[in-house]
Amino acid sequence: MEATLTRVRSQANSRGRPREFDIDRALDRAIPVFCERGFHGASLNDLADGMRLTQGSIYKAFKDKRSVFLAALDRQETLYGAKLRKIVDRAKSGHDKLRAALLFYVELSLGAEGMQGCLVVTTAVELASTDPDIAERVRASFHRRQRFLTTLTLQGQEDGSIGRHVDPSATAWLMLFLFQGLRVVGKTGVTRKELFDVVNSAMKTLS
Repeated sequence: MEATLTRVRSQANSRGRPREFDIDRALDRAIPVFCERGFHGASLNDLADGMRLTQGSIYKAFKDKRSVFLAALDRQETLYGAKLRKIVDRAKSGHDKLRAALLFYVELSLGAEGMQGCLVVTTAVELASTDPDIAERVRASFHRRQRFLTTLTLQGQEDGSIGRHVDPSATAWLMLFLFQGLRVVGKTGVTRKELFDVVNSAMKTLS
């Protein structure tokens, strides 16, 4: 879903004047709340505090907590997808593009962002087995990433940077599993060296 800076008129303040807020910015603040507490654990009070909005403002922009959650899920995927493509586009060969993609996830898995984790991973663990609609959203997200990585692998085979013996589809799934694994392990506080060693080992499978 394309990110748009949409401004929504929220509940009037105590002086009776209308107040506006940026939905994308509010969703950016909701993401860590859901990552930390999960969908069921995040209360409307938690979201209001995290998004720096009143509950009335939230209800004027979203139908319910689930609507906030789904919008936050789309928002994170849009942001990460745009950043990933921008970084990958700087690399020339398919091999280097895949390495750039892995390093992008390494950076996401370090420090405060690493400890926060990924909302897609959190969602898959918490909700995918009990909510068919969310399970389909997570599944579709994974398949979009897998197709993107398949394209990079095929590009590498065409430019000679990745061996012809490599199965593009299976390799793409392997890289995707590694991406998501990095986000999970990142919540435990791993070092940059440990993650770089993983990247170097993964890239050897493409020779």
